[in-house]
Amino acid sequence: MTVRVLVADDQDLVRTGLSMILDAQPDIEVVGQAADGHAAVDLAHRLRPDVCLVDIQMPGLDGIEVTRLLAGRGVPDPIAVVVITTFDLDEYVHGALRAGARGFLLKDAGQALLVQAVHAAAVGDALIAPNVTRRLLATLAGRDPSSRRIQPTEPLTDREEEVLTLVARGRTNAEIAAELYIGLTTAKTHVASLLSKLGARNRVEIAMWAYDTGRAGD
Repeated sequence: MTVRVLVADDQDLVRTGLSMILDAQPDIEVVGQAADGHAAVDLAHRLRPDVCLVDIQMPGLDGIEVTRLLAGRGVPDPIAVVVITTFDLDEYVHGALRAGARGFLLKDAGQALLVQAVHAAAVGDALIAPNVTRRLLATLAGRDPSSRRIQPTEPLTDREEEVLTLVARGRTNAEIAAELYIGLTTAKTHVASLLSKLGARNRVEIAMWAYDTGRAGD
């Protein structure tokens, strides 16, 4: 299946470069480009891409507001958003993830990680580059103590606790399956159960809850 992507960045060279990298992939198609937040939202609603790759700092609407409008709570048919930025601990990034972004990537992450992030977001899998997951999410949890997560609707099983820790470390479903010696379908089932029990919208919120409750591991 071809992943349809919208690229939004106000810098022409960056936007063109990202689009060229993605279009060169056999199973990714860039269906639109936007130079500001308003154009990104309009194009996303019109084209309905699988993934929107959105710069955090754009004129008009910034990446946080774009994310909120496309993927925030209450959006009836959300579109997966991956935030790209130069700074991994920028306050805007925190806001974008809180607003519902499915992914986070540094602009200098490299071609392989960019492609991986787009594929992952398209299927709701890995959400944040592993090299920054722990630091970023720990900061998110520490800077927003007023948003402590409520207890799960049902107690987590021992296996779900293990899966929770791995999600917080940025593992994909395939990596979780390999580390726990379980099938991929079983791993997906455990993640789905976590989403349900925690009332989380996505894996970022699962990871945030793990950090909030001291379950992220060492």
